[in-house]
Amino acid sequence: MSEPQGSDSTTRRMPVMEKEAASELGQSASAAAYDPLPTAADEDGGQGRFWSVRRVPAGIVALLLLAGAGVLLYDIAAVRADQPAMHWRRSLARQLAERPLDDTWVLVGAGVAAAVGLLLIVLAVTPGLRGILPMRRVHPDVRAGLDRDAAATALRDRAMEVSGVRSVRVRTRRTKVDVRAVSHFRELDDVRADLDAALADGIRGLGLARPPALSVHVVRPGRKG
Repeated sequence: MSEPQGSDSTTRRMPVMEKEAASELGQSASAAAYDPLPTAADEDGGQGRFWSVRRVPAGIVALLLLAGAGVLLYDIAAVRADQPAMHWRRSLARQLAERPLDDTWVLVGAGVAAAVGLLLIVLAVTPGLRGILPMRRVHPDVRAGLDRDAAATALRDRAMEVSGVRSVRVRTRRTKVDVRAVSHFRELDDVRADLDAALADGIRGLGLARPPALSVHVVRPGRKG
């Protein structure tokens, strides 16, 4: 004879019981983090960030070089015309001749010059435009980008459509989207699950070359007073 099969079902805890227990404990937050959405290996076409023209740093450097070269050429022309050299050039030549290399001001000046040179090198070899997210290239001759604020606004609108969401704050970065939502009714886990689905579909709809990871955090509104 076979044994009755009903004994296992009486000892198994159902998800409904767990949810009821969680609500009795007064749950105030629900959070989860997920890996980036799966994409094909060659989906982004190997494209990186957009390169910035950096007009402001280039303009500042050009103006400083122009001013320095103009003053130096004027002083050289004055010396050639049997006029005394400018005071700043005589003082600088005297200081460089008298001060040793281990002098504090010499080391400070060298450090500042090295820092400025390193900054210019970093600006020259890095793409910049961190606020533009590259999108998938549909046509070979067209390359598009999406502003981070625009992406955050689109995802925030999708999140506000979820039932139970009172307010949402979305922060979009290159590799991750942080979502902080406040829910004034419904179970927090249910709200977070709906946010997960809505935001994952929203990120997929943005058409980014490298979809970012998603982090969702749902809390109850704080008590007044």
